[in-house]
Amino acid sequence: MKAWILENQAPIEKFPLQLKEVPVPEPEAHEIRIKNIACGVCRTDVHIAEGDLPLRRSPLILGHEIVGVVDKPGDNVSHFNIGDRVGVAWLNKTCGKCKYCLSGRENLCPDARFTGWDADGGYAEYTVVDADFAYPLGQKQSFTQLAPLMCPGIAGYRAFRLTELKPGDKLGLYGFGPTATYVLQVAKHKNISVYVITRSEKNKILAKQAGADWVGGYDDTIPGMLEGSIIFPPVGKLVSHALSQLDSGGRLVLGPVTMTPIEINDYNLIWHERSIISLAHITRKDAVEFLQLADEINLKAPFEVFSFNDTPEALIRVKHGKVNGNAVIQIAEDETI
Repeated sequence: MKAWILENQAPIEKFPLQLKEVPVPEPEAHEIRIKNIACGVCRTDVHIAEGDLPLRRSPLILGHEIVGVVDKPGDNVSHFNIGDRVGVAWLNKTCGKCKYCLSGRENLCPDARFTGWDADGGYAEYTVVDADFAYPLGQKQSFTQLAPLMCPGIAGYRAFRLTELKPGDKLGLYGFGPTATYVLQVAKHKNISVYVITRSEKNKILAKQAGADWVGGYDDTIPGMLEGSIIFPPVGKLVSHALSQLDSGGRLVLGPVTMTPIEINDYNLIWHERSIISLAHITRKDAVEFLQLADEINLKAPFEVFSFNDTPEALIRVKHGKVNGNAVIQIAEDETI
């Protein structure tokens, strides 16, 4: 099969990924082999390729927003059949035995493995994955529409869950990219008002078109206080600003993997049981719930499709923010839509 292989990390503009012919992987008894139709591109792929994250294996196939069809189930797999539409996300394997796995917090498992980092990912014609870490996909959307759901979609849903909001509450979204677009649609479906705070005039227009109840900049006054908020930009100084707009007992979720230094100089900002929690990976429960909901309400967000041969160009454009929404690599023809 053809696959984009990373052996040595380097700036993405120097093309560290090389297209090579490699053996088609064989699934073990508990695994399935997937014929990849599309794979979304995440900034984490860029970080791994460039060395911002350590290279855990070499050679490596990147990509953790995989969608396709089951090509070959292992001997012990009973819940997937050949031809089933299926997706694979960032979480690739957990130990199943630690205190986190046993308490529904497998995203914190110290032995967790991740697709496209510890295990080969989706920048290839085929992928093998443990059947318990693959997800059935609905029929309403094309594979290119579904691919971004596997990372920004599921991660956004987990961030939304962490706010613990109820119908009638108000949610603040700081920054408005593809992930926030998914969160907005989920929140509105659950009768939660959405207030979008962003500097970008383009994103203000997009937020209004997506159905936000209020849109403004960081200097604008939000009408009323918020019960929950999510910060997407990795800018630590936004934390104090977001807390100042949070009602008593409210929760602020930090979406980025890393942030610039955070300073809270006024204790009143966290007084009255306001809390801050970070987002760390996803669980299978998040994925199952979100993908079912995404199919039910036909979730959509902007995306731009690249051919398999143009994978390096897609990574470069993602790095420099030159993509209209999510970047998606089309690996094979989508014959089911």
